[in-house]
Amino acid sequence: MVLVALAALSAAGVGVAAWSIAPADANAGPQRFELPAGSTLHRVAVDLERAGLIRSRLSFEALARWRGAQGSLRAGEYELSAAWGTTRILDQIAEGRVLNVEVTLPEGLTAAEIALRLEQAGVARAEAFLAVARDPAVAAELGVEGPGLEGYLFPETYRIAPGLTAKQVAKVLVDQFHRVWSELAPDAAARGLSMRDAVTLASIVEKETGAPDERPLVASVFANRLARHMRLESDPTTIYGIPNFDGNLTRAHLEDAANPWNTYRIDGLPPTPIANPGAASLRAVVHPAETDYLFFVSRNDGTHVFARSFSEHVVNVARFQKKGAN
Repeated sequence: MVLVALAALSAAGVGVAAWSIAPADANAGPQRFELPAGSTLHRVAVDLERAGLIRSRLSFEALARWRGAQGSLRAGEYELSAAWGTTRILDQIAEGRVLNVEVTLPEGLTAAEIALRLEQAGVARAEAFLAVARDPAVAAELGVEGPGLEGYLFPETYRIAPGLTAKQVAKVLVDQFHRVWSELAPDAAARGLSMRDAVTLASIVEKETGAPDERPLVASVFANRLARHMRLESDPTTIYGIPNFDGNLTRAHLEDAANPWNTYRIDGLPPTPIANPGAASLRAVVHPAETDYLFFVSRNDGTHVFARSFSEHVVNVARFQKKGAN
């Protein structure tokens, strides 16, 4: 009789354990669950139980400890279901299968503009991201040339897991730059272009034209001017160096020698990229069109007309603009 009683108790215990990790609601659909950074195993178990996703917080904690998963519960937003059972829910959290946030970063944004978009998408705080992007130590650690990440935050549509630090988010963007750059680096080196110079030139091309077919032509203008030791005289570079620019580029701005990005006054390239260029602009700089163009001016329709001489450029300016451009 004693053996029978012990066997019954043992079976009952197994039954209770099985019940405690079974689905809390077999008919439940998916629901969002937020796991804050720094949450303890106990806190996660309590929150799951309160959300109705598991039957027993004690069973969740016991299972996590038994599987050695208590230190690997990843912060983030999850889509879980009470119909899954405790084991599957634990697997989802321990493996960090968080809901990714989709964010699109178009070509030509500055680091400050990217920071705002990331904050709006709930990926990272703008202030924290911008601090990372302007940190020379981070730039060195991520393998890019320059005092910061401006130019290397690659434009793309990303699916980013919530809960990443600002530095981790920056690494996602810079890693994508490296994937694109690795294919262009040999040809850039053959042209005598460093990573930093190529990205800086590409950022200027990106800001000067939105017409895909024009990028190699615009790149050729700047390559030709640099080869002839002519100043680049690019409006976008000058604008980049104007704090709180109001949209009105004046002659005083163009004559401001204190602006390090004012290519109307400085020789050669500006000290940093002025935006974050895409693959097409990078390719245009590495493989510019073969031309003898030295000038271009906007037609006011998103395209430009190009000139080989200053006298030809003056005619184009008179035709298309009331005041001079590049």
